[in-house]
Amino acid sequence: MRITTGKLDRTLRHWRLGPRLLRLLRLRIWLFDRFRFTDVQQILFWAGIVGVAGGFSSLLLRDAMGYLHQLLTGQSGELVESFARLGTWQRLAIPSAGAVAAGIVIHFGRRLRTDGTTTDYMEAVALGTGVLSVRSSVVKVVSSAFSVASGASIGREGPIVQLASLVSSLPGRLRSWSPPRRRVIVACGAAAGIASAYNAPIAGALFVSEIMLKSIAMETLGPLVFSSVLATQVVRQVHGHEPLYTIPPFTMASGWELVLYLVLGVVCGLLAPVFLRLLRGSERLFGSLRMPPFVSLGLGGLAVGAIAVRYPEVCGNGYSVIVSILNDAWVWQALLAVLALKVAATCASFGSGAVGGVFTPTLFAGAGIGYLFGGACDTLLAGAGSNPGAYALVGMGMFIAATTRAPLTAILIVFEMTLDYQVVVPLMLGCVVAYYTSTAIDPRSIYSHSLARKTGPEVRRQIASLLVSDLMKAEVIVVRLGSHFSEIARSFIANNIKYLYVLDDADVFRGVVPLQETKSYLTEPHLADVVIAHDIMQEEFPILYPDSTLDEALETFARHDGERLPVVERETRQLLGRVAKADVLFALAHRQAS
Repeated sequence: MRITTGKLDRTLRHWRLGPRLLRLLRLRIWLFDRFRFTDVQQILFWAGIVGVAGGFSSLLLRDAMGYLHQLLTGQSGELVESFARLGTWQRLAIPSAGAVAAGIVIHFGRRLRTDGTTTDYMEAVALGTGVLSVRSSVVKVVSSAFSVASGASIGREGPIVQLASLVSSLPGRLRSWSPPRRRVIVACGAAAGIASAYNAPIAGALFVSEIMLKSIAMETLGPLVFSSVLATQVVRQVHGHEPLYTIPPFTMASGWELVLYLVLGVVCGLLAPVFLRLLRGSERLFGSLRMPPFVSLGLGGLAVGAIAVRYPEVCGNGYSVIVSILNDAWVWQALLAVLALKVAATCASFGSGAVGGVFTPTLFAGAGIGYLFGGACDTLLAGAGSNPGAYALVGMGMFIAATTRAPLTAILIVFEMTLDYQVVVPLMLGCVVAYYTSTAIDPRSIYSHSLARKTGPEVRRQIASLLVSDLMKAEVIVVRLGSHFSEIARSFIANNIKYLYVLDDADVFRGVVPLQETKSYLTEPHLADVVIAHDIMQEEFPILYPDSTLDEALETFARHDGERLPVVERETRQLLGRVAKADVLFALAHRQAS
């Protein structure tokens, strides 16, 4: 334990409460009375900082990938349009070369000495450490930039979220926060990345809550929402407030058409496990080859390039093709071919180890399935599916719900990307049906395999068995029984605390001096000159023991209006440290999620 005390001067001059010290103490009490910031509110403040930083990092990374794409292809704009303007050999060579470059970055990046921390933001949140390796994270972002810029069939949301999470992990490391707080702030960075990538602040917060935290407790959801909103606003200031996808007004011919959307939900629920098995199968296939990263990624890039020679629509995350599916008329044979080849290209990129996201390619698959289903209904049921684009829109959400097992996120992200309220009713129905259908076949989500590796049985046991000692911080501000009032005043002025712990000469906890207790001496400084801690301390005060459970700690906090409690030895009552209420709340939310 590290104990910090004021300097106990034995001269009368330092015992007295001088005019300057008196003014500072009055200011400290005035600020406390009017601005009682709790630890959770401080986390909210940092969530806002992280949100703004995440928004700017998203903008910088988008621009960097755009410049890199222009350098590799000599073209600008969306990837599909760029590759459509390239020659045959360029469509084949550029994805291959970009993939090899991405693999080389990973290959040599692995040789860098790291600090033993993870590069995976999901792992940082799931394990509760909240620490990301700076060097390795930068390697992943640079590698991903080469893959995305050269046409790999992955989403740019992957590196955007990685970079935002890395930025968000820095405050926790610099300020030596506890693991539960670092975990929450990294989750805020991930939410900011998702929100800025899709212009969807609510869905960004819910994505992290549903998939990573598996909790919608206000202690965690509040900071996530705050971070997502500010990140989205930063991006909107640059790119405007228009929704990500501009679509014709959504309409239904009649209420009976809901039956067709219900059937589409079943179809998406049945096909989602097939899509997931293809992704996992490609990952196992490339893994079994045991090749260096630049060879493995090069083969994946070569496969994408070979498909792009005939179908450039498979390049990139598929955003522009989704826009076309939602707004234009497609021949079903052409769309079926593009859809099948897009899935194959995504499997090649994902399986070979390309760093990136599969969220937007999943939206692509949902849009294609929905359009084909709507076209079939229009043919077989005499115009019942007269607007296939509407079915494509709802199919995006259904397929996301079925693959991520996060139906709330799926519903809200489609709504926020289109801002069309009329889509909500069929979207809600279809997403719920797709979710239950897919989970009946295979309960695992697109992220389950990754999270299972990171939160195995041993980790879950550790989380379940957390005690107060696991969250305790040894740094405490204390005074001794004989400390004079001037020393007490200096301690309150120098530290943002509500209570000063009082120890005797054997470091035994004897009580606390409340900040409010000093108020009565501000008008009588001559009396304060002779007061010591023993005279004004409060002996009856809640305490915790190192072997107390988190549930016991929360119950004790419920009977106390402070933000921190002392931790003492059960037998000797020697002070060991302190525990913050916010850390207990965040740790309990983590335990429930596990």
